[in-house]
Parts: sequence; C-alpha cells; structure tokens
Amino acid sequence: MFFAGVDVGSVAAKALILQDREIIASAIEPTGWSPRGAGRSVFEKAAERAGIQPADLKRVIGTGYGRVSLDFIDQAVTEITCHAKGANYWFPDPALVIDIGGQDSKAIAVDGKGKVLNFVMNDKCAAGTGRFLQLTMHTLGLELDQLDQLMLVEPVAINSMCTVFAESEVVSLLAAGVPKEKIAAGLYHSIARRISAMIGSFGPFSQVIFTGGLANNKGMQTTLSKVLGASIAVPENPQMIGALGAALIGEGMAHHQ
Repeated sequence: MFFAGVDVGSVAAKALILQDREIIASAIEPTGWSPRGAGRSVFEKAAERAGIQPADLKRVIGTGYGRVSLDFIDQAVTEITCHAKGANYWFPDPALVIDIGGQDSKAIAVDGKGKVLNFVMNDKCAAGTGRFLQLTMHTLGLELDQLDQLMLVEPVAINSMCTVFAESEVVSLLAAGVPKEKIAAGLYHSIARRISAMIGSFGPFSQVIFTGGLANNKGMQTTLSKVLGASIAVPENPQMIGALGAALIGEGMAHHQ
C-alpha cells in the first residue's frame, strides 16, 4: 500500500510517498502565490516519480500552513504532530525537535514513539526564522548557501530581534567596517539565542534533532549546538520531515482500521 504526506509551508511545498514505511519518492518546489496549486503539483510529481497514479494511494495526509487549501487530501494534521513523527522515524529515541521554517520556528519534545509531549512555537515575529536570516544575509550581499564556506569567527552582537531593525543594524555594522563573517556569525547566534529562550522550560535533552530548511546549513548547526550545549542530529532531507510525518500518520491510521 502507498501513503502520501503533503506539507505546504510558507516557502516550500513538499510531498513524500511511503510504501511499507520505506520512502520511495518525494518532490519539493516553491509554494509561490498558490498553496493549493503548489501542493497539488508536488503531490502529482511525487506520485509520478513513484511510478503510481494518485488513485493508487491508500491515504493522503496534508500538513503545514497551507493544508486547509488542499482539496485532494483525506485528512489534515498539524505540523507539530507531523514533525514529531517524521523526526522519530530517523531517530527513534526521546528527543527535542527544533524546526526552523521560513516563517516560524518550533520546538517539540517527543517521546521514543514520536508522540508530542510538549511544544512551543514562535509565529508572531519573523526573527528566528529562515526568512529573517535570508533577508539579513541579503543585506550583507551573501546567499544562504554561501554561508557554509564562511569560517565561523567570533560573532558580533546583533541586538535587534525585529527583522527591520536587525537589517538596519547590519547596515550600520557594515558601515563601521565590521567583517561580513562576524556579522553572519552574529546572525546565527541571534537565532540560536531565540531558540534557546523558547525551550527554557523544557529541561535537558540527550538528543536534539534539527529539521527544516536551515538544518542543512553547517553554520547554523554548529551555532545551535554551541548555544544549546547539546549535539545536533540532522535527518536525511530535513525539509521533508513534515511530509514524512504526515505519510507515516496516514499509514498508521490505515493499520488501525
């Protein structure tokens, strides 16, 4: 039997197909102006790559902020639940899952079976998100994918936690002759500090799993590990974790019928 998860986020739409808990196909593309259109597009691409027809799928689960717009899914599930399940697939132990998405960041305490024990989410402020980092790096004249090549030097303090003010602060630091590398490191630290403040009440964790688009960024991994004082585990294709969790939930529903 085949199961699909479709995760329509603010920046990217993702779809993933499972067969007997094995990932057999996936697709990702920018969400753009139409969450519904992007969701259907990645769903159809993933099915095509799996060599199946959409009608062959036993169950399709939608998640992400755009899940309400998907008219072809069997059920919608929150991204918190899906990220917990998806992260647990790769690392089946109790853990703290940190997801830094385009427009929000989430911290989820998960047990050894992928059940959510506690969570906190920042969706009120852009600071601490992938979009925040992307915009401020643009002010530096850098792209996110260049940052892995930058040496993580001693960071300069970025005090503004609002995107607009942080951008002004970056401009001022550049004008003062502060090296781009130090400013970039400072931006990493400002995001990591915000995540650390979010999880203050969660207590210590033996394992921290980092998901979302920024999880592939070595600089962000290193900084998060340093600020949290914990080793960071990154699953394969960390952007696909929500879609993977959605597909796993669909499979679990079918087996419990």
